[in-house]
Amino acid sequence: MHGVTTGVNITSEATCSVCNGSGAKPGTVPDTCGTCGGAGSVAVDQGPFSFSQVCPTCGGRGAIVKDKCKHCKGRGVEVRPRTVKVRIPAGVDDGQRIRVKGRGTPGANGGPAGDLYVIVHVAPHAVFARSGKWDLTVKVPITFPEAALGAHVKVPTLDAPVTVKVPPGTQSGKTVRVRGKGIPRASGDPGALLVTFDVVVPTHLDDDERALVEQLGDKLSSGVREHLGV
Repeated sequence: MHGVTTGVNITSEATCSVCNGSGAKPGTVPDTCGTCGGAGSVAVDQGPFSFSQVCPTCGGRGAIVKDKCKHCKGRGVEVRPRTVKVRIPAGVDDGQRIRVKGRGTPGANGGPAGDLYVIVHVAPHAVFARSGKWDLTVKVPITFPEAALGAHVKVPTLDAPVTVKVPPGTQSGKTVRVRGKGIPRASGDPGALLVTFDVVVPTHLDDDERALVEQLGDKLSSGVREHLGV
């Protein structure tokens, strides 16, 4: 939710750590290709037209490696584990793809490296869920007296808890919106925290509690199902 810079461990092709990608034995350097003069391509005439093609002698590298690096066998790349630093932005979505420029596989013939794409999987949270891009949701249990009479209850946020008003007569499932307590974003205000109240019904009552509930039941209206015609 706040964003993080983390290391991603991968095993893939990387520039050879012995020859630094030249493909040549340490202490030696590749020779310039005599066919293309180091350009990596040659011109082919076809009557009035001419076109360029990859040099058949050096394979486009522009150089000939006579003494090959034993570690990479002249390829200039090796397969090894490495750690790539990745910046995960605030509010990242589950399944979102993040591009890390230049940290992919090294290019052929000494060309620039490609990009690394990191797929982010957001683990579920024990308390919060998401609604849209920037809003958070949380379910808050309240007692029957709090729901009936109204109250002020503490509600968790991504930072410190806040106090939220429970209006008198609150029904289970009622949602209130707390502005600015959702997911932070670099530009603009944070999202909101959507607080849903859940009225908790006791499952175990002692004799005194049962007697009090029965007294309350006698006082309350019994017409809650009249609209059903039963």
